[in-house]
Amino acid sequence: MRGGNAPAADLYNPNTVQLDQAVIYFERLPDTVQKDHVDWGFRIAPMYGENYRYTTAYGLWSYQLLNHNSNYGYDMPMAYGEVFIPQIMEGLLVRVGRFITIPDIEAQLAVNNYMYTRSMTYSLDNYSTTGIQTSLALTKNWILQLGATFGTEAMPWHWNAQIANPFPNPLYPNNTMPKDPGAVPSVTMGVRWTSDSDSDSIYVVADVINHGNWGYNNLQWLGLVYYHKFNDQWHISFETYDVHQNNVLNILNSAALSAFNKGGTPFSPQYMPFNSPFGAQCANAFVFSCTAESRAALWYLNYKPDPLDNISWRFEWFHDVEGQRTGTKTMYIETGIGWQHWFSPQIEIRPEVSFYRSLNAPAFNGNFNLGIPRDKNTALIGSADIIIHF
Repeated sequence: MRGGNAPAADLYNPNTVQLDQAVIYFERLPDTVQKDHVDWGFRIAPMYGENYRYTTAYGLWSYQLLNHNSNYGYDMPMAYGEVFIPQIMEGLLVRVGRFITIPDIEAQLAVNNYMYTRSMTYSLDNYSTTGIQTSLALTKNWILQLGATFGTEAMPWHWNAQIANPFPNPLYPNNTMPKDPGAVPSVTMGVRWTSDSDSDSIYVVADVINHGNWGYNNLQWLGLVYYHKFNDQWHISFETYDVHQNNVLNILNSAALSAFNKGGTPFSPQYMPFNSPFGAQCANAFVFSCTAESRAALWYLNYKPDPLDNISWRFEWFHDVEGQRTGTKTMYIETGIGWQHWFSPQIEIRPEVSFYRSLNAPAFNGNFNLGIPRDKNTALIGSADIIIHF
């Protein structure tokens, strides 16, 4: 069934061979290991493939996903410029444009991940943002970060943009409403400590913080990432976070669901016929909206037996407290093991197998776009990809 593997990431369609992503980097890296001159750089990374559905920002070619639910699409998850100023303390890096949000173990592009699939922890949180991000090296051990952006997966031109509201309701009581309530000025703050030996790193972040109103992906991210290197062969990566959105429509409330179906929200089918953000399954069916929260913990144990091979074991716990992230109000556990092997500097393969379980309700083998309910609590997924570097 198309979409039957969701919410597992990078595997939306089961039993198929697909082009995940074709990416070209156009870049110049600033020289950040010197202290005598200001340097600059940039990165533009156009992408095409099935994975566009995970990187799409509302308002940037998003019609492919939100209007048509196309199987393949294009995006540009990175398009930014950078300036490095070494004379300020141990160095200040300023990045402007669209870029991947700063926390997390994993990243959007395949070459930056341990395994073929991404964790639920990563695939269901913040992906990209547009604005300015600064990173100041206070000492060789401490980096302080501060950023100003326009929300997550949101475009600046949606700030203050209004659309007609044909069905005023308690959540949107006027004749107009925001096109994307998450496209608002936001702040990111982070601090990272690295040991002298470079064997330990702790990274604490408050990512894209604003009023937190229900948006296309307006997640208020608070969490940390930890790395520890035992030796040249073994290391661990750990991440935990809490995300929430406020004033999320309660789909258990009949009046709220009626308002949604009649066009009374920015994400109603009249405006967003496919892949709109889920509403909340609030604890109290009588409230029109509530705060929707998710919590996660993710672990990677990595073993590198030789220069051409790496083995990764992943374990994670994800709690979708009100069901807003996955559409199912449940806890998940997932574990998987993957092997990464390089045949040459150009060819890499990554076979893996992962087991998923939803503890409180069926969460697999369905498709919300087609109105097919999920009917399975478990999924055992074997997969592999091949990466060709050129």
